Amino acid sequence: MNRVAGAARALLVLVKAGVVRPMNPLKLLKVLDAYLQWDITIASGFAIGAARHPDRPAIVDELGSLSYKEVDERTTRLAHGLRDLGVTAGSKVAVLCRNHRGFIETTTACVKIGADTVLLNTGLSAGQIATVLREQDVSVVVADTEFRDLLTNAPRKVRRVIAWVDSPTKSRTLDKLIAGSPATPLPRRPPRGRLIVLTSGTTGAPKGAKRPEPASLMPAAALLSRIPLKAGDRFAVPAPLFHTWGLAAFQIGLVLGVTFVLRRRFEPATTLADVRTHRADALFVVPVMLQRILELDHRAHLPHLRVVASSGSALPPPVAKRCLEELGPVLYNLYGSTEVSWVSIARPDELARHPDTAGLPPQGTRVEILDDQGRPVPPGATGRIFVSNDMLFDGYTNGSGKEVRDGLMSTGDVGYRNGSGLLFVAGRDDEMIVSGGENVYPREVEDLLADLKGVREVAVVGVPDDQFGQRLAAYVVCDEPGALDAEAVREHVRENLAKFSVPREVVFLDALPRNATGKVLKRELG
Repeated sequence: MNRVAGAARALLVLVKAGVVRPMNPLKLLKVLDAYLQWDITIASGFAIGAARHPDRPAIVDELGSLSYKEVDERTTRLAHGLRDLGVTAGSKVAVLCRNHRGFIETTTACVKIGADTVLLNTGLSAGQIATVLREQDVSVVVADTEFRDLLTNAPRKVRRVIAWVDSPTKSRTLDKLIAGSPATPLPRRPPRGRLIVLTSGTTGAPKGAKRPEPASLMPAAALLSRIPLKAGDRFAVPAPLFHTWGLAAFQIGLVLGVTFVLRRRFEPATTLADVRTHRADALFVVPVMLQRILELDHRAHLPHLRVVASSGSALPPPVAKRCLEELGPVLYNLYGSTEVSWVSIARPDELARHPDTAGLPPQGTRVEILDDQGRPVPPGATGRIFVSNDMLFDGYTNGSGKEVRDGLMSTGDVGYRNGSGLLFVAGRDDEMIVSGGENVYPREVEDLLADLKGVREVAVVGVPDDQFGQRLAAYVVCDEPGALDAEAVREHVRENLAKFSVPREVVFLDALPRNATGKVLKRELG
């Protein structure tokens, strides 16, 4: 009965979003054929789009616009081209691209073959990339011209294709493969290829996480139950597509038949110009991008922007408050990870009351706060966060996985619920320190200092202490050099938190070290 009720609620969400709506019989037959051909995958997203709205722009990037019909045909041609390079069902193709059509066309073509796609982080070193290519047994790597030097140590057997070309080249390119390959039909229902997303490693080679393709539209309905996206919207997506959050925007956008507005590099003013020019309905960002946008002196009036969707790392409460004040009730903050997809989503009204909340679980999602023995803790008590939903990952490619209890997967974070059920994340389970016998969470101090006047951004980490075992160290970036001194930072913590939360060291930096998705590289601090 619960399953039937859940399906009914999901259907209502999809109808409200415009995903499910009446259509003429001819289009319906084409949609069914696309489903029979490609199942529920990103390939079917473009095929269904080609049937329902063939001339609607699917991708707008620096090269221009491609319609749904054009992307569907081009990715079929590219699939034939990749097959000629030896890519078959079960092969692995690595993608080292920024946000543009080449990324989307390659991942879609791989699905049409049944190949696995390894999404490479553009911030990796040449050594890390070489290790990933060997460990994943990649046969073809598709890379932008700017990353060719990062492939110098790649295994010789790996064939290379250039995606984004800055100038004429004799090398093999995506456009040449597309132009030189037929658009003849491909075999129906190839084996499901996997999307392999790399976890955010900061030393050594990051692990590959096997992301599942949705088995139904239930995952889309879950997100749409908390974020009011609509069919036919225009999505501006500066969040990296190789990251779980950018990839989520891509996948949910295909369900909705949206237009993706992409640009290879994020610049705050350019992103706002794209939102204004293309009248984007939704903007998908990681928190540091949102912070940079809000720091602009002159921001365009954006009455058509309904949703600013943020995820990928912790959203500082001052950034949430400023966004709501200056852009209106448009901010939605998704808490999740590569391994568990989503946990909860905070809506504008919830963030207005509690800027530090992670919100509530969407439809079909179960969240529990457990103690070390696996028992639920009462509201207000801190424990480990576990979650169950339709898109938990299938494990790491090295065979390891995450802890699972009673069908719930560990997020690796600790947090608590308030009396209203809102979730609050205290920090990473492995970042908690014990100072003088007290449990201390750096995230609490970070949130406090982020709200201190003169602080632009801050990171707090645990350091050894001869007297207390461990204490905290704060790394602070000021709005203006010299705006604060160390004692002012300590005094602010001393006035608001317990004495064991006061940082032993306060270090002022010009900028925090971050990876390509905006996460602070805390291992590089200290």
